[in-house]
Amino acid sequence: MPAALVLLASVAVFALGYRYYSRYLADRVYALEPGFVTPAHTYKDGVDFVPTNRHVVFSHHFISVAGAAPIVGPAVAVFWGWGPALAWVLLGTVFAAGVHDYGSLVLSVRHKARSIGTLTGEVIGKRARTLFLVIIFFLLTMVNAVFAVVISNLFVAYPESVLSILVAIPLAIGVGQVVYRKRTAALLPSLVALILVYVCIPLGVRVPIQLDGIAEAIGTTPNTLWVLLLFVYAFLASRLPVWMLLQPRDYINLHQMLLALVVIFLGVLIGWDKVVAPAINTDVPSDSPSWFPLLFITVACGAISGFHSLVASGTTAKQIDKPSDTRMVGYLGAAGEGTLAVCSILACTAGVVAASASPLADWNLIYSDFGTASAGATGNFVEGVGQFAANLGIPLQVGVIFAVVVVVSFAATTMDTGVRLQRYIVQEIAEIVRFRPLARNLTLATLVATVVPLGLALIPGDFAFGTLWQLFGTTNQLTAGLALAVIAVWVTKRRRNPLAILIPLVFLLFMTSWALIVNLIEFLRSDSAVDLFLMAPLDFVIFGLAIWLVVEAGIALRKAWIQRDLPGGEEETLDEVAEETETSETKEK
Repeated sequence: MPAALVLLASVAVFALGYRYYSRYLADRVYALEPGFVTPAHTYKDGVDFVPTNRHVVFSHHFISVAGAAPIVGPAVAVFWGWGPALAWVLLGTVFAAGVHDYGSLVLSVRHKARSIGTLTGEVIGKRARTLFLVIIFFLLTMVNAVFAVVISNLFVAYPESVLSILVAIPLAIGVGQVVYRKRTAALLPSLVALILVYVCIPLGVRVPIQLDGIAEAIGTTPNTLWVLLLFVYAFLASRLPVWMLLQPRDYINLHQMLLALVVIFLGVLIGWDKVVAPAINTDVPSDSPSWFPLLFITVACGAISGFHSLVASGTTAKQIDKPSDTRMVGYLGAAGEGTLAVCSILACTAGVVAASASPLADWNLIYSDFGTASAGATGNFVEGVGQFAANLGIPLQVGVIFAVVVVVSFAATTMDTGVRLQRYIVQEIAEIVRFRPLARNLTLATLVATVVPLGLALIPGDFAFGTLWQLFGTTNQLTAGLALAVIAVWVTKRRRNPLAILIPLVFLLFMTSWALIVNLIEFLRSDSAVDLFLMAPLDFVIFGLAIWLVVEAGIALRKAWIQRDLPGGEEETLDEVAEETETSETKEK
């Protein structure tokens, strides 16, 4: 199967989904009023609430949600064959991810840019809000831990990439100063910054940055030292105003993403590489996990991801300038991530062995078992993209480092956003338990949001991919399920048809619960102390939360459906409830 045909057909599917299905959602399901004043204008503060051009907001949202997950997940999932992975990415993006991302953004923008956790309490109930906050805390902890390990592994394996990544930080700050201090367009400064980043790639090849000597001197490993430095950076970056680093770097990374997609597209078309992996891989070890249901949590991004609802309602909603911008930012952002997932599938089934004399035999060796596939997933992607770049005449080593820079840039941006979002969640939980010092102190809340995932990331061994990735996937999809439940109740209360939301909701909760049971059995059978005494209890807790979610969502949906059929039974809007709440709080003060 020529990889080019797969790529072109996939892009056509996403384009049709955006053209027709997202329009149906905009007109018949979500329907934001054109004259609605967005929270970015109502609560404009120059720090979090900043009315922003939709292309800049799209770049922030797309890069924040893209990260490394839509690369790593599909790169692991092709172990079962490219057919199931591709089918889930295409169908999941069009009918689940687009619905989820678009709906989360609309719901938050419509209700003062509140987080999806806060809206859960108002739409479903206080118990569900507590449930969601706990799930979100687990999710963000694992997201930040996993991505820190991904970046540290790439830095150790490809030290030539470090220079370009480090240079990108001051360049992004410079772009932010130029754009927001001088009120100029972001396009030219960000393109100049991106060129400077790529100029550093050949310099990085000549001067690789390694921490082996420093790590040995202080009695640790290079991976551990990189993880520590990454969390120090994430702590500092998450405290800065969004316009200073987050937005300008996301805009730079958007151009980087577009360039990467161009390189992959042209490389696939010109090289006409063949997909050598089987459509369904039946030649797997007998102890390999089944793709059904684990495929749907392994591809934790690139099809549907609960993390997107946190980004949409956490930072993106505070920057939306016009209601109509939500369709492009939400649905097209999901389609963009799906495209990246398809590229990952092709890089790991065609590109990684394109130069091999025996491509199928070599692919079978690379994907000989599930553990090997998981541990080498990111490396397979960057090597595959390097080969696509080589089809264009770019030296293979430079092409590989280019791919590493792309992956690390996205993963680091997700870490920035993830730590910032986890700080919000920590403060929200502190408010519920009335621990005011933590709720009001940004530094202390950010410290908690940094130290907890740091502890997970420092667990030795093949923890990040062998164990943590699977629980990250289940927690991520469980978060998506709860977000869909909130959206479904809200849509039902507005007397609109929630079927487009309920179908992916039921499917997701079923697959997630099944995967949790499968993983729990494996953890209990494991000889590893980490699996037995940490991951098994954690899996059990998450499974309990999943059951709780099903019950709460069912009750709320039934109540909303009964009320919508009563004459005059539509409940007052959340905005009215919020206004009354704010008035009561003001009187108390």
